[in-house]
Amino acid sequence: MTIERLVLAFAGTFILLSLVLAHFVHPGWLWFTAFVGANLLQSAFTGFCPLAVVLRRLGRQSGPAFPSP
Repeated sequence: MTIERLVLAFAGTFILLSLVLAHFVHPGWLWFTAFVGANLLQSAFTGFCPLAVVLRRLGRQSGPAFPSP
């Protein structure tokens, strides 16, 4: 699985998890949802994604969206 697919999978998982936590535990978890969304938005414009950096260091293959420097 490429870095791009992993980033999308992680983001989707964290968004759904934080929504469940906000519903059942505390509404403050919606801030985590906002953080994930803001990170996705900034990576769309800058091409920089912290998770992509970590996955690259772990040896994952990058695709066209997050090329190696």
